[in-house]
Amino acid sequence: QVQPVESGGGLVQPGGSLRLSCTFSGNILRFNVMGWYRQAPGKERELVAAISRGGYTNYGNSVKDRCIIVEDSAKNTAYLNMTSLKPEDTAVYYCYAAGTEVADGVQQYFNSWGQGTQVTVSS
Repeated sequence: QVQPVESGGGLVQPGGSLRLSCTFSGNILRFNVMGWYRQAPGKERELVAAISRGGYTNYGNSVKDRCIIVEDSAKNTAYLNMTSLKPEDTAVYYCYAAGTEVADGVQQYFNSWGQGTQVTVSS
């Protein structure tokens, strides 16, 4: 099974920056998409950023001018860089990936979510 390991996050001051990373382990043949979603208390989960095969990126409207997602396919890792952080960026950030893995010699689709990492923007 594909397992994600998230790192980064924590407490950041307003106007600061952060970098999240997510490494996916497993017998991964290819990724279709990698990215992050976030969920703040009392709100629905929303897209932060995603990168699909071919390098096409998609960003949430609230972060698209402050956010860059980068994929390192050799390391099965995606990086999210955010700048000019605001208190409203406070949320649990979840990494996500979908693609094809090989399990017991059989190719199959996978859809994997991280457990989430807390990002708090506060002075």
